[in-house]
Amino acid sequence: MKKLFTFLFVILWMTQAFGQMVHPVHWSFTTEQNKAGEATLIFKVKIESGWHLYSQFTPDGGPLPMEFKFEPNGCYILDGKVVEPKPIEFFDSTFGVKVLTFEHEAIFRQKVKVKGDACTITGTLLYEACKESCIFPDTTFTFHVIKTGSAVSSNPVDTGSILIPPVSVDTSHKSSNLPDTAGAVPTSVAGTQLEPGCGKGDSDSGTTEQSIWGIFIAGMLGGFLALLTPCVFPMIPMTVSFFTKRSGTKAKGIRNAIIYALSIIFIYVTLGFLVTVTFGSDALNDLASNAFFNMAFFIIFVIFAISFFGAFEITLPSSIINKADSASDRGGLLGIFFMAFTLSLVSFSCTGPIIGTLLVEAAHGRSYLGPVAGMTGFALALAIPFALFSLFPGWLSNLPKSGGWLNTVKVSLGFIELALAFKFLSNVDLAYHWGFLQRELFVAIWVIIFGLLGIYLLGKLRLSHDSETMHISVGRLVFSIISLTFALYLLPGIWGAPLKLISGFPPPEFYKEWKTGKITECPHDLNCFHDYDEGMRYARSQGKPVIIDFTGWACVNCRKMEDNVWSDPKVLKRLSEEYVLISLYVDDKTVLPVEQQTVSKTTGRKIKTTGNKWSDLQASVYNTNSQPYYVLLDNKGQILAQPRGYTPDIPTYIDFLDEGLCRYDKRKEAN
Repeated sequence: MKKLFTFLFVILWMTQAFGQMVHPVHWSFTTEQNKAGEATLIFKVKIESGWHLYSQFTPDGGPLPMEFKFEPNGCYILDGKVVEPKPIEFFDSTFGVKVLTFEHEAIFRQKVKVKGDACTITGTLLYEACKESCIFPDTTFTFHVIKTGSAVSSNPVDTGSILIPPVSVDTSHKSSNLPDTAGAVPTSVAGTQLEPGCGKGDSDSGTTEQSIWGIFIAGMLGGFLALLTPCVFPMIPMTVSFFTKRSGTKAKGIRNAIIYALSIIFIYVTLGFLVTVTFGSDALNDLASNAFFNMAFFIIFVIFAISFFGAFEITLPSSIINKADSASDRGGLLGIFFMAFTLSLVSFSCTGPIIGTLLVEAAHGRSYLGPVAGMTGFALALAIPFALFSLFPGWLSNLPKSGGWLNTVKVSLGFIELALAFKFLSNVDLAYHWGFLQRELFVAIWVIIFGLLGIYLLGKLRLSHDSETMHISVGRLVFSIISLTFALYLLPGIWGAPLKLISGFPPPEFYKEWKTGKITECPHDLNCFHDYDEGMRYARSQGKPVIIDFTGWACVNCRKMEDNVWSDPKVLKRLSEEYVLISLYVDDKTVLPVEQQTVSKTTGRKIKTTGNKWSDLQASVYNTNSQPYYVLLDNKGQILAQPRGYTPDIPTYIDFLDEGLCRYDKRKEAN
């Protein structure tokens, strides 16, 4: 038990640590007077142990080089370039080049000539600092120089020291590697001063927490479903009776059953934790939108469905199960743990598909906690009956007897797995614009699947492992009615009905085969742009602000926002009349012309597709790779409000749009 709580404490500590702000690099700025009208600006940095910075002269293909950006000012001119101390040189196998780094402490010098009696010199220092992970801060500096002397600069302002995984991006390179927008380059949120009196300026902090709770609840639902499968349900009375009889006393039996339940939780939470540590949140996010893996998930889910239909069973090698079963014969806590482990292995043919579905959906949570939260909910639901029936063994007599109804549950899950499979196939079709699984066909497939499920529950369709149905229970009748009603609800969607109940699962409403009237590749036939340059030029010509919609073809929450929030008349009016909408799909697989293919200065990855281009724009400027992500800009590229992510509350989203309009109007009046 002590080890169990120690492990859970370590998980909690690590997840807290990942969210902390870190400041391993500390700058100080002073000036030295050389002679009248000339001075040296001194940049002194202290670097915490284990961390290192990269030189200004890092070779191409290597990490992000240090860069000193001076704000233009008529009172001074730079005399040469920034002089740095001798760096440490070594070959970095990650980049395949020799890198130049600084550790512990370094001093950089820049000579300037002052034109007037006094001058204030400002700018931004961009650099990459790495340990096990990397950060990409932008630090502002200020020097006050007078013609006959010197003064110490004001304190530096560090605007972006956030601990992020090595694949994360630089928030400070606001213009490098971005589209040429004739001066309308988007600005980072960090350090942006917003005019007061236009709203609370709340960010969408809490979206992650809501997402985590959603994954946790989904995990619990998956766990409760797993309890009703033929692999798990019969184990409840057998296991509880075993502990009650073998333990000698009721108190000891209850204790052993509770330890058994805690062992189940430990095993599945460990699985979620290992997935998180092995892949990381960014890798999971990549998997969620990667075409190859979406196609693989489609095939896997079809296999899961066929397995649930009874064609075959997905089982682990018998040698593994036998070893775990032998270990469970040991006494004490270790024996109980291996009993729980044996249950996990034996029930894999039923729980495996549910766990697989859960972990894939957790990838869309885009958080380190996603798989852990999902597995915690799953394990908790799976473990609760063992603990409850141990405390109240009399309840066992009220459990329904094992029988054909368990296979009915399993087959029903097969229909659901098959429906989910087509969501992953749709993701690939959308990303590559193949056009073979457009909205009408997708909805038609779901109508057939859930219609057949309803017919099956009525006993009119039998599979090989089903027993003959003499009569149907009230429960089967209720679920059959629900399934058939759902199929009928979907039916009008083939001809264009909105289907808000399943927002995010079918392809977007505009991605359809039957097209009538005004058709654009934009939600609700809005006049939108899919290119940043083009959209900004249009916004300037119309004198309107801009809403950048960082979205994705595989993004479920993006479709939910479009179907449930953007469809509101008040929201739609603002999007169509007050703003210019620029929707940038970060998972679009359209290959860029060769002359536009570059290497990202923030991630070091090759920008080959349109999706790569917009993903790099979002990451390099706003330090996030989650979608949906909404940014309000004036038509000069300046931030109008704190960007927002998934915001299902319509009044809150309207307030967000109005806040941007308020600031845009104030800036117009000021000019």
